[in-house]
Amino acid sequence: MNPGPSRLPLEQKSFLDLLRSRRSRRFSLGMRMPGGPLAYQSRYQSAPLSESEIAALVFAAGGVTGHALADLCFAPGGGGNIMAGLVGRTIASGDGLQTVALVLTNDEGTWLIRRPRELPPAMIPELVELGRQGNFLEIYHRLRVRLAPGRVAPPSTPLFNINANAWSANAPGTTYFLPVNDLTFMYVNGLLEILNEQTNAFILDERNLFQPAGLAGFARSRGGHLCDDPHQGRVVTIRQVEQFVSEFVTAEQGMVMQNLGLMAEALGLGGYPNFANHEFAWFQALGFRLQQMPASAYVGAGWLPKLAMRLLKRDPVIPYPVGLERDGEVLLQPFCPPYFKSMTAAVHAVVAAKFGPGGIFRSAGHGSAWDRPAEVTPQVPGVSAATVAAVCAYCEYVWQRYGRFPVHMPPYRTVLGFQAGHLDAEFYDRFYQPGVLTEAHRQDFQEQVRANAARPPA
Repeated sequence: MNPGPSRLPLEQKSFLDLLRSRRSRRFSLGMRMPGGPLAYQSRYQSAPLSESEIAALVFAAGGVTGHALADLCFAPGGGGNIMAGLVGRTIASGDGLQTVALVLTNDEGTWLIRRPRELPPAMIPELVELGRQGNFLEIYHRLRVRLAPGRVAPPSTPLFNINANAWSANAPGTTYFLPVNDLTFMYVNGLLEILNEQTNAFILDERNLFQPAGLAGFARSRGGHLCDDPHQGRVVTIRQVEQFVSEFVTAEQGMVMQNLGLMAEALGLGGYPNFANHEFAWFQALGFRLQQMPASAYVGAGWLPKLAMRLLKRDPVIPYPVGLERDGEVLLQPFCPPYFKSMTAAVHAVVAAKFGPGGIFRSAGHGSAWDRPAEVTPQVPGVSAATVAAVCAYCEYVWQRYGRFPVHMPPYRTVLGFQAGHLDAEFYDRFYQPGVLTEAHRQDFQEQVRANAARPPA
């Protein structure tokens, strides 16, 4: 693949210009619209993005930019110790967790882009400096891990995809960016906040007659610290908690989508969000480690519906992702079995990542934006033993009863992807009013036409 220029002309447009002109633009060189009023066949061969263009998009999607300010109240009970990461990226992330990982795939291969928490802390300042220099290509080369030698994608048929995308998704020459939502870190870290002495929420299991979800012994009515009085507004269900986690992480993914769209606009490329909301299709295609269970258990059916589903032979096995490994290396690891021997071990691993000897609040090696971190971090309060015990009890209940964590969704989710490519301006000139393409799009088209003319026929 052509690496392209090490620097790209990204300063030619103002941010307001990019916001005004940002659109979803799908028709790239080499594409064919198969029918309907916009039926069209491109006259040109498909053209891949350069590595420099891909690198700029990767940086926009989640490049390391410095350290999170963490300008929170770190007094006891102030809530500041909810932070679980101190690295900042181009996108915001709840609690500094950097929950969204990025996979990209094209005709040349498929890669995972490592997140800050998968990197040695000493590497972070180097990445920040490379970002300041605009050397996105070097950052890209340092962070990518090859997953496959060519393009990887699930089937294009419903419900793996939707009909509207079938003609264009994963077309030759395009690059597909797939954010992968990691739910377990946010889930456990959030539990450390809502099951502490200040928030003291109480969680019920709506699939088990609204019984306490492993927390009966921590109820205030039994002398514990969690408020189980439903009139106090602190009682929630497992589904409510997991919905909050999922929506919070998906909001982070939305920022990835927006940044990819804005960077594509700046580069004069086409790009658009693409349906990727399938429980397991992308993970199967990418070679994630999968586990499985009958559909009746997966959806939490009661004993009578389970029996009926089995007798009627309508209880298929559902696979779901639990991690990503390559060549003996664990690349994405959730905070749950099989990568931890128990949920208790997973909870303690989250606590250690924050307050253990090498944790972000107890080790100077992680770096921070504070001027005198040695004065700040020792004063950040840890998590009480009662809180940790309550979180462990809840997580063990979930795992023992349902055999998975979370209950209502897999540890990893895909919702949207983003496809980028070189636009065929002739399609837009044929069907659209003037002005739907910017000067950057037209310049890119002319450059690709010249390159296309010099390329041997396919």
